[in-house]
Amino acid sequence: MIGILKPPKHKDLLPKEKIDPTYKRLRFQVFMGIFIGYAGYYLVRKNFSLVMPDLIEQGYSRGALGIIASAVSISYGLSKFLMAGVSDRSNARVFLSLGLLLSGLTILSLGTIPVLTSSVTIMFMIMFVNGWFQGMGWPPSGRVMVHWFSTKERGTKMSIWNVAHNIGGGLIGPLAILGVAIFGDWQSKLYFPAMIAIFISFIAYLLIRDTPQSCGLPNIEKFKNDYPKDYNESYEKEFTTREIFFKYVFNNKFLWLIALANIMVYLVRYGVLDWAPTYLKEAKDFSVEESGWAYFAYEYAGIPGTLLCGWISDKLFKGRRAPAIVIYMLLVMIAIYVYWQNPPGHLLIDNIALIAIGFLIYGPVMLIGVQALDLVPKKAAGTAAGLTGLFGYLGGALGANIAIGFIVDHMGWDAAFVLMLTACILAIFFTLFTWNAEKRRLTAD
Repeated sequence: MIGILKPPKHKDLLPKEKIDPTYKRLRFQVFMGIFIGYAGYYLVRKNFSLVMPDLIEQGYSRGALGIIASAVSISYGLSKFLMAGVSDRSNARVFLSLGLLLSGLTILSLGTIPVLTSSVTIMFMIMFVNGWFQGMGWPPSGRVMVHWFSTKERGTKMSIWNVAHNIGGGLIGPLAILGVAIFGDWQSKLYFPAMIAIFISFIAYLLIRDTPQSCGLPNIEKFKNDYPKDYNESYEKEFTTREIFFKYVFNNKFLWLIALANIMVYLVRYGVLDWAPTYLKEAKDFSVEESGWAYFAYEYAGIPGTLLCGWISDKLFKGRRAPAIVIYMLLVMIAIYVYWQNPPGHLLIDNIALIAIGFLIYGPVMLIGVQALDLVPKKAAGTAAGLTGLFGYLGGALGANIAIGFIVDHMGWDAAFVLMLTACILAIFFTLFTWNAEKRRLTAD
């Protein structure tokens, strides 16, 4: 296994006349590989929620199913960080494809082996394992991104790649409907998307390449003539696990700051997303159908918002991420305030506010990941992004469910919105600490 995951050796440089066309072809190819591959991960990440109504009919309680669903968030957050350390020392082509294959096989088994849905404990274990495999998707994608795309174009490219999770997540519903139509059982909501994810894992393997040097090409900084001020040729060499964690990640104070900012951003993201149906029904008198469409609009509004945010960080701020994050979070505060204070009965304003939040919040989610990639050498990129992801999921996502639920029960919705607005302020506060660091890094001597 170690031999399979090991990064391929650098090849001799291709003839000069072949470098430009080969580079351009492979950049597009590897980008499509991580885009399609990561979309495939989302086909087998959240589809357990689609079978929860069927499991309730089997006699399971909502509380028990909620515990099972939380297993993915817990293990995903841990895996995104811990497996990132393995990813940074592995072949991204194999690592991403293998994780998707294993995740697909896990959900395929859940849908086809009856004993795996026979108890809460077993299902929790299966979903925990699936969440662990899911954590093998982001780090190798980050490794590919920093090796094939330079700093000043990375925000735009990452914003386009980030759309993969919206596309993959959006396909789960139609695939579940199609699966039931073809196979006629509720388990097909699990095994049909899993079959497709397994197929996609092989496509990803065919498309992805680890680094330009493994293909006989120069590093991306030389090819694009885009050298950050702190660039060092030694960063092209593979690091040991100890160097990655203790020299470049744990000792980087700016990574810890954006990790804290990520907790706050995720608290807002999931605080609004996960509680929107309940809040709209209880506080705004929305029907089930109206809440469903509002929820859908929130999620898909994130696509153009993310693309714009990446473009702004690259083109207007020349590769700096902090200014775009701060602007977006200030606008998120305004949208949340309108969403909160708009009186019941004004459905259009509520929908516009919710769409605005969705449009705006996914940009900072994406850019904090890009910031993590920017703040460390390329060979430690996955681990750095994994640290911010660990904080986001275990601090922000779980906190959004637990803290907001508790606050609403005891103090009402007003207190929950005060919490989310405070989280926006703290996200801006922590991000501002990286403002000058980015300036120094990207400004030439």
